[in-house]
Amino acid sequence: MKRFLAIIIAGSVGTTALPADAQSPQDWNIFHDAAKKAVVAYSDFDSGISIAVRCVDRTFEALVSGLPEIEAETRQLKIRFPDDTRDHAETWNVATNSAVAISSFPARFARDLREGGRLDIVVPGAAEGGRNLRYVLDLPISNAAIDETLSACNRPLIDPRDAEVEDLGPNGLPGGLEWAQRPRPRYPNTDYVRGFAVLTCLNNPDGTLRDCIVETEHPQNGYFGVAALRGVRGARVQSTEDASAALSTRFISFRNNFYLSGYEPRRPRDRPHPSIED
Repeated sequence: MKRFLAIIIAGSVGTTALPADAQSPQDWNIFHDAAKKAVVAYSDFDSGISIAVRCVDRTFEALVSGLPEIEAETRQLKIRFPDDTRDHAETWNVATNSAVAISSFPARFARDLREGGRLDIVVPGAAEGGRNLRYVLDLPISNAAIDETLSACNRPLIDPRDAEVEDLGPNGLPGGLEWAQRPRPRYPNTDYVRGFAVLTCLNNPDGTLRDCIVETEHPQNGYFGVAALRGVRGARVQSTEDASAALSTRFISFRNNFYLSGYEPRRPRDRPHPSIED
């Protein structure tokens, strides 16, 4: 676990042992790094899985480490918390370390984690013979550690928007809406050759977007979130039934993938190769 903690603090594979701070026996481990403006709550399990939520310089992330490695930008995980009656399929983001998955809605995931209890994580097709691989984790209750990470990033401890995530379709839009113009961000001034950001917004009656929030971005210090926010200008959604209709306010989400030329993932020949993929 010390190596995993080094990874999630430094943002790259490292070998420095990072000690945990003093903690309550009823809570998650917690680590502070004032120099990096970082607060990390984490827990590890005998299965080799580790879960962490962190605030680093006002950027919030939730990570699961120890998964089978994958060559992709995203992966499907099925998550079931104690109160769930079924597995919920979610698209997670693959970190630069491909055994680490990053939640698209980390604050929501963190708020669910703090209740503790049994957590099931299913990785489709990852077991021998293409069978599903299931991890059953006994989560400790977090009375303070996870809330501290949320507060450090000014994320609410209770957010009614959490329920609206379930209504989003694969394209990040609720039923009845489609993109009239997708967000078109520019590549930021950064040392990284690739990255991504996931945003949530509300729409205006004319379909333009407002009140956008960077839910997560990776690498954390790559300025991809700022670039995605700037790219919202000009973006617009519309009704699938009447493109000219005034819209009621809805909760939407989208992900922007960023690549420098030459670092794009492989694509079919008939697909274009833009520097930024929506």
